[in-house]
Amino acid sequence: MDAKETNRRMTGNVLLTITSLVWGLAFVAQRVGMDSIGPVTFTAVRMILAAAAVGLVAFLQERAGRKHSPPMTREENERRRKDTIIGGICCGVFLAAASIFQQIGLVYTTAGKAGFITAMYILLVPVLSFLLFRKKNPAFVWAAVGIGVVGMYLLCINEGFTLTKGDVLECICALFFSCQILSCDRFTGKGNPLTISAIQFLTTAVLAGIAAFIMEEPAWAQIEAAMVPILYCGLVSAGLGYTLQMIGQRYTDPTVASLLMSMESVFALVAGAVILHERLSTRELLGCLVMFIAIMLSQISPELLHNIGKNIKNRA
Repeated sequence: MDAKETNRRMTGNVLLTITSLVWGLAFVAQRVGMDSIGPVTFTAVRMILAAAAVGLVAFLQERAGRKHSPPMTREENERRRKDTIIGGICCGVFLAAASIFQQIGLVYTTAGKAGFITAMYILLVPVLSFLLFRKKNPAFVWAAVGIGVVGMYLLCINEGFTLTKGDVLECICALFFSCQILSCDRFTGKGNPLTISAIQFLTTAVLAGIAAFIMEEPAWAQIEAAMVPILYCGLVSAGLGYTLQMIGQRYTDPTVASLLMSMESVFALVAGAVILHERLSTRELLGCLVMFIAIMLSQISPELLHNIGKNIKNRA
């Protein structure tokens, strides 16, 4: 690998690490926002900002890409536009459910626990892929799922063998995030990824807005009081974070990218402890560690294992 390629990968890795940090800190911002505003209203307003931010980036990217993209027939353009719109709406429905359950759950649990429970979607995706699409997974992925179950038990189940309300809501959130990931996987290859993301944020904002007026009593004074957390979650976490992810993944290995982005849960735990002075029991911390091991294991690709084995064999 030449120096230029090494620098490109280093740049990608740094950007993805920053992305994980931004997303981890968002759990703290989401929890702080609950001091002044209802969780569903918070979700609706932040998603409006996210839709505007990502929509602007998508618009600029599409304008720049027209000069370099290969020519397409009218039918191909129409199909791509249709897949982009349908994909954005489908992803947005799942994202709305996941975001609302996550935000309500943060009222009852810590930012650190919410970060790790939400990250369980990484383990649920291969399970749902197998159950829904009969997609086979390597043995170590199933091992990761088993380890993840142990970690979740240590993290969430108390001495009375019960789950807290907040932990249950975060588990439901992880399930919907898994569905959103599978939906993205289904449509991003057929449509424009950034436009799909903008549409999904807009769809989430509309659905969360409807739910807010049904479940809560939104008021401008509440939005003003929670403006800083809303701006961070809407513009920085969603707008900047997603853009950095897109750029970073262009310059580094997909497996490394997944591992770096899964650090989001660790940053959420550390930020919750440092900023909000949250404290987890020894059992809960052990559960976080076991969950993190499971997340790391689930992201290892067969190609990476093959390359490691090949390098070991060459050195022997």
